[in-house]
Amino acid sequence: MVNKRNLWFVTLFSLILVLSIYYVTLSDSSLSKIIEQVQEKSAPVSVNVEESSMLVSLRIQEDEEVLEETENYQAILLDAKKTLQEKNNAYNSLMALRDKKAEEEKIEKKIKEEFSFDSFVKVKEDNIHVVLSSTEHDAASANNIIRSIQSLYQDKKYITVKFQAS
Repeated sequence: MVNKRNLWFVTLFSLILVLSIYYVTLSDSSLSKIIEQVQEKSAPVSVNVEESSMLVSLRIQEDEEVLEETENYQAILLDAKKTLQEKNNAYNSLMALRDKKAEEEKIEKKIKEEFSFDSFVKVKEDNIHVVLSSTEHDAASANNIIRSIQSLYQDKKYITVKFQAS
């Protein structure tokens, strides 16, 4: 059974997802104007973030897929003609999407902290695909990353690590 609190959570989650995709897809000129306006109003803060455009494109593609799935499940939740079982299945699928995203972020954070690599992680059932932004293609690093990720799980996962030049 879907209650109001869960429906609000799903709605706010989708809104945050849409806004984050909008932010990522902003053109450089629009983003520059926004940054200039914010800097005029606040104290100067220096942030230097560089990330591979390949990783950004993978994240955008993944976010678009998640957004499409989220919208489909929300349509089912809000459709009065759908049965209770269909709505429960849609809700459970939304929660699974949220959990998968949290798992991917946890793995990316672990890779960043332990190995200092920018990465993109995609989890699909027992398969975990990791794309690293690095010019070095080191088998020892890949094996260490695989072991580190596997240590998070009790069950055997099929983990692939791919190195991509920036």
